[in-house]
Amino acid sequence: MGGQKATAPDGPPPKTRSRRFPTLTRDTARPEGGGRAASGTAPAPYRQWPLLVVWGGMLTGLLVTMAEFRSGTIIMGVSLLGAAVLRWTMASVGMLAVRSRFTDLVTYGLLGTMIVMLAMLAQPDPWIAIPILDDIVHFSVR
Repeated sequence: MGGQKATAPDGPPPKTRSRRFPTLTRDTARPEGGGRAASGTAPAPYRQWPLLVVWGGMLTGLLVTMAEFRSGTIIMGVSLLGAAVLRWTMASVGMLAVRSRFTDLVTYGLLGTMIVMLAMLAQPDPWIAIPILDDIVHFSVR
């Protein structure tokens, strides 16, 4: 028995798993960090509190925009920057996790920064001035 090879039992050979992607996708994976932000015993709104905080900031910004454009848009941009901070610091943020953590950070951070910057550049009386933008506008209007 020592020199003989063990033989497989009768039947089909065992299947090996392929490393290829399946031709038919049956399900989608939840984004990293897409778990509940609170335990499953908490009521539904509390489980998604990070998303509700961001939505509340956006709604506040929209309401303020009706009275004061610049302040409202800055509030909306800061809400998106807050979403990026929540996504970066928390392990589970519920439905605020849409894509991978890196993609969400870049998306929320870039959109929030651009909205805040554009609000500060808004006319009349911009809070910040970028001289090259004046040159571009004057060159394109001629």
